Amino acid sequence: MLRRVLVFGCSGSGKSTLARRLAARLNVPVTHLDHLYWRPDWVEAPLSDFRAAQAAAVQTNGWVIDGNYSGTMDIRFPLADTVVFLDVSRWTSLRRVLLRTLRERGQDTQAPGCLSKVDLEFIRWIWTWRTSHRSRLLSRIAAEAPTARQVLLSSSREVEAFLRSV
Repeated sequence: MLRRVLVFGCSGSGKSTLARRLAARLNVPVTHLDHLYWRPDWVEAPLSDFRAAQAAAVQTNGWVIDGNYSGTMDIRFPLADTVVFLDVSRWTSLRRVLLRTLRERGQDTQAPGCLSKVDLEFIRWIWTWRTSHRSRLLSRIAAEAPTARQVLLSSSREVEAFLRSV
């Protein structure tokens, strides 16, 4: 039974959208790690605050949490019953980020007080994510969440089928 779900993937893969939709279907709260990590003007939260906020979020009976943040996976992995990995192409991620940036121009929808933006560093992050982070994250999921149901979704069609199955 899905009650405690982690959603991973590259920026623009659809983590936040899936997390919101899944949480609504399961009637559980959703936590977006970007909202816990970033302070206004893209200032990082102190690690102790970030860890404490996550520890509080996972203490409930059900939740959906989206975001990677490898330094704090130890808080989330032991309690997750399901791990969803969104494995879309770099082109899909990049297109979605660019469209999101245009749609949210001047808004702080990614994190409170952080205006939506795209810069060369962020584009580079998306472009190299598959080769620099994907296999390490998949290995970590397998090692640190071995009892959790592991779901790999590579397309919008697979995401919709997964949501229908919940």
